[in-house]
Amino acid sequence: MKKHNFSAGPCILPASVFQKASEAILNFNGLDLSILEISHRSPDFIAVFLKAQQLVKKLLKLDDSYEILFLQGGASLQFVMVPFNLMPQDNGYAIYLDTGVWAAKAIQEAKKFGEVEVIKDENYQSNPKHIDTSLSANYLHCTSNNTIYGTQMKEFPEIDVPLVCDMSSDIFSRVIDYTQFDLIYAGAQKNIGPAGATLVVVKKDILGETGRDIPSYLDYLVHIDKKGIFNTPPVFSIYVSMLNLEWLDNQGGVEAMEKLNQQKSDLLYAEIDRNPLFRGFASQEDRSMMNATFYLEDESMAEAFDAIWQNAGINGLHGHRTVGGYRASMYNALPLESVQILVNCMRELENRN
Repeated sequence: MKKHNFSAGPCILPASVFQKASEAILNFNGLDLSILEISHRSPDFIAVFLKAQQLVKKLLKLDDSYEILFLQGGASLQFVMVPFNLMPQDNGYAIYLDTGVWAAKAIQEAKKFGEVEVIKDENYQSNPKHIDTSLSANYLHCTSNNTIYGTQMKEFPEIDVPLVCDMSSDIFSRVIDYTQFDLIYAGAQKNIGPAGATLVVVKKDILGETGRDIPSYLDYLVHIDKKGIFNTPPVFSIYVSMLNLEWLDNQGGVEAMEKLNQQKSDLLYAEIDRNPLFRGFASQEDRSMMNATFYLEDESMAEAFDAIWQNAGINGLHGHRTVGGYRASMYNALPLESVQILVNCMRELENRN
């Protein structure tokens, strides 16, 4: 049976990407060597690395003022690297928008480096709307999409300090002006590729001003100076990310992804709002195109509903352990057909009751 993968991450990737990646595990570029065993400094991998960087810039419409890095440690390491590289040793001060669990974790790390002003709504059903853009800070940090609560920022603060964004769960999914950000980071395991690599997009001119003695691996400038290969990079994750970015480009880029993602989210949210057995969690104006969170009005129906969607071949629908309910993650590679199958399951439960 075909599986419909709604997992929040690691998540679905295109079938053609899996096929090419599996072939490269056995024989990469006709070398009679696996992608898993070639040198990270070989011409074959350097070509992959450069193409991945070029595709990031092309898809996000960025110029050469941005540096493209593929680092390790996940977005969680970036919670540390961002304040280390942007918050001065003396009188460091940053503004963080707290929109969910991952933003809160980033705030926890940043407080070890200086003063942090936190702006949030109380229950994470909505994003902060009233932000004093006259505030002076070393940078403002936001998280564009919240996978756990299912909220997404629809617009971003206009502020005269560097704007930093964790886009781990919605990068490459919609058309926005990516040049408004001075630093973007994103764990690969959603819309980029498999776990193991973390994309960092950064303007070099905001770096080197903190007065801190930064450990080498945690210093963006060290990675930039080494052209992104300071140490052995996550070769396979970068290769599969390159394949996925290539697929995305061939589909029509971010513009085509936004159109498809809007269709998917519109279909599911319409059913959540129509079907009396279900209710959404996030406020309507902040609903995420990537992660739709919802509950049963009557939890006694959970066993019956779980059996329906599992029998339909749906995977990964249970909500995060902190909020419960259900979470349908609809990343770029998820087809519209899969969302229709989920909607059919919701209607089947309604028809039975």
